[in-house]
Amino acid sequence: MSSLVYLLQTRSTDPPAAGLWLRDDLKKKSSASDDAFPETGDRLESNKNEPKMIEEFAPSLYVSEGPVVSFYGFPYPTRMAVVRLSDESIWIWSPVALTDELVRFINNLGPVRHIVSPNKIHHLFLSEWAERWPDARLYAPPGLASKKPDLRFQAELGDEPETAWAADIDQVIFRGSLAMEEVVFFHRESRTAIFCDLIQRHPAAAMTGWKGLLMRLDGLVGERGSTPREWRASFLNRRKARAALARVLSWHPERLLIAHGECVQSNASEVIEEALNWI
Repeated sequence: MSSLVYLLQTRSTDPPAAGLWLRDDLKKKSSASDDAFPETGDRLESNKNEPKMIEEFAPSLYVSEGPVVSFYGFPYPTRMAVVRLSDESIWIWSPVALTDELVRFINNLGPVRHIVSPNKIHHLFLSEWAERWPDARLYAPPGLASKKPDLRFQAELGDEPETAWAADIDQVIFRGSLAMEEVVFFHRESRTAIFCDLIQRHPAAAMTGWKGLLMRLDGLVGERGSTPREWRASFLNRRKARAALARVLSWHPERLLIAHGECVQSNASEVIEEALNWI
């Protein structure tokens, strides 16, 4: 998201996409309580009843397109991932709003056992998924469990995959940011790296006018892609981030699945390395 919108973000702690939280989150570092910055949510515009498209992205890996959410008029497409693990259970990444279509598809695919959030701002729909599949385990990224104590997490994600999905999915945390850390995953069977907000590649055709210009200035538009500028600046310890990037590249991913923008079906390693060359 553009730096101008970062500056506008002064009160809401629950924006729909990366970059809109940074000013507020840095303020909270010096605040005694999160109550000093209450959640508002009044700027989030989305249609939860908008139909979701579900399609196979790669073997045993599916994506569902959520609604486009608007924050200060800037459009952000949303996307979730669904993995059918080798034990035939279902692993959910960054869930979007539930619909009847999604429920039918998931139930036909297999039993939901794991629901994960990749970073601490992707939690808007976790509660409804946890309520719909109460037997599933809910996993928090760094910082989310303390931010959302109302959500009942069974575990916090680390740099090594949980035993339940280690045979199918690897993971690493991009650490070193004062504002937010993100867990990046790798689906072994399809050789797909799964990024959330660290890499954004919004289509140029959709980024028009002055809003599109600001998105372009942040490097978030087009095939190259990047990370929101002020989030980049919050990585004061880039050695840790570089180590995480090296691990991602060691996976030799062929595909790239992201939450916001255009995904990649080939040459993912090159795309990732170029998008994150600021590290």
